[in-house]
Amino acid sequence: MDSLNDFLIQKPRPLPVVIAIDRSGSMSENGKIDALNIALKDFIDSIKEEDSNKAEIHIGLYSFGGDNATCDMPLTSINQVSAPAYQAQGKTPMGGVFTLLKELIEDKSLIPSRSYKPTIVLLTDGLPTDEWQKPMTELINEGRSSKAFRIAMAIGDDADKNMLSKFVSTPDYLVTGENARDIRKFFRFVTMSVTQRMKSQTPDMQQVPQMPEDDTLDF
Repeated sequence: MDSLNDFLIQKPRPLPVVIAIDRSGSMSENGKIDALNIALKDFIDSIKEEDSNKAEIHIGLYSFGGDNATCDMPLTSINQVSAPAYQAQGKTPMGGVFTLLKELIEDKSLIPSRSYKPTIVLLTDGLPTDEWQKPMTELINEGRSSKAFRIAMAIGDDADKNMLSKFVSTPDYLVTGENARDIRKFFRFVTMSVTQRMKSQTPDMQQVPQMPEDDTLDF
């Protein structure tokens, strides 16, 4: 006799994607924060169009600016996600966001053991203004969070590319850019990375897509 398990439909496993956004004052320059808001919305809309019976994307939104880092949206199924509109002001408390990301990933009530490895996406145009070394070291080297895929974008000459090169999982996951147009290009790269994992037979294996060419973008 067939067991009940033979008739159960396996639910897709959660695939967490956590985005950490720099909303410091320098992001207000040269249209960067506006481009980020557009790119984030496009990213969310694009992921909603994808379908997989293996993985269900869950999005978490964090940001850092002013005097603190904040969780702007806890991990939420992609079908229920709406993109916020960020405003830029103040300092760059990046260490604070590293601490929040660490707390999130270590919490099994928020990211269950059956989940696929999280992807962390970090975008910044400046140097941290708080203590960041210890929080970043703990995030990338200790516990469950050390297994996350980490992607970053350094915008402009003021971004600490040396620090971000240590943050990312692989050198190919560090993207550099100079202007607002590059932010939208970066989020296309993130979209490709996430959708490749969704469709892969082995979503927990590292898969680095090619950066899209300019003529693939729709402005």
